[in-house]
Amino acid sequence: MNPIHEWIEHLTGTPVETQGRLLASLIVVVLLWALYWLIQRAVAGRTEDVRVRYQWKKATLYLIVFVGVLIVVRIWFAGLRDLATYIGLVSAGLAIALKDLLVNLAGWLFILWRRPLEVGDRIEIDGVAGDVIDLRIFQFTVMEIGNWVHADQSTGRVIHIPNAHIFSFPLANSTKGFQYIWNEMPVLVTFESNWRRAKTILTEVVEEHAQHLSEAAAEQVRRASRKYMIFYAKLTPIVYTSVEDSGVLLTLRYLCEPRRRRASTQALWEAILDAFHQCDDIDFAYPTQRFYHNVAEGKEGARATPGLPAGPTPGPISPSEAGEP
Repeated sequence: MNPIHEWIEHLTGTPVETQGRLLASLIVVVLLWALYWLIQRAVAGRTEDVRVRYQWKKATLYLIVFVGVLIVVRIWFAGLRDLATYIGLVSAGLAIALKDLLVNLAGWLFILWRRPLEVGDRIEIDGVAGDVIDLRIFQFTVMEIGNWVHADQSTGRVIHIPNAHIFSFPLANSTKGFQYIWNEMPVLVTFESNWRRAKTILTEVVEEHAQHLSEAAAEQVRRASRKYMIFYAKLTPIVYTSVEDSGVLLTLRYLCEPRRRRASTQALWEAILDAFHQCDDIDFAYPTQRFYHNVAEGKEGARATPGLPAGPTPGPISPSEAGEP
């Protein structure tokens, strides 16, 4: 091999020692890549679960890269007995030149350690909402929901977010801890409608569609309370009553799965429309113009007196006001 080394040195100017290190580094990379490929083949042959495959892929890649870096550094810096000496020489420069990358790396380590989000979670951060589809050293990726698309459905866009955002912005996770969300549906009926009957109908409809989630949610609360200060006094569906300018507002509040908010809303509205269609004393309220005749329509004790002008009742007129001398 010496003649070959000498020929390469003469041709490229690369010393024989450097050639040996390059060859050793190449062999390490090839062997580690082959090991990575074999592990992925083995995992693919044992499971069809996409989540399991993804986790094995990421864990194996991080481990292979870490081991490879250690071996290659050892090959090239074998003269340094203390690796900390080498790290100390370059750390100051890296901290300045690669500040953003280092913060993203710290964010990645924090995500792996504390797990505020995982692949498959539905999150919102810095005004971006979506499902996490990938986690990497410097960024994580979400499939966007919402925006111009209503009811938390996918827009089809893939958004890459720096890991440093985990330190700078509040993170909302809809699937971590308590795996349900509260959804509310406002139903507005006219003042003339039989609102009590409407409320009874709405209560029956929402209990039929969402009551079964209450027991599962109660178990989730018990589990989450071991880690977070989460407690609810009431987990069953409920209908609240309030008054708006256009009528009586009946608000349905119920638990649903984060990814089924639109489907549950549609099912409830279809049931409500069918039920109200059978009632001749319930009407939906909507913005409109109405002339109110107090004498004819007002309550008996609150009606204006016919024939008298509006305003305070006039008192007796003094002679000076009547124009008498």
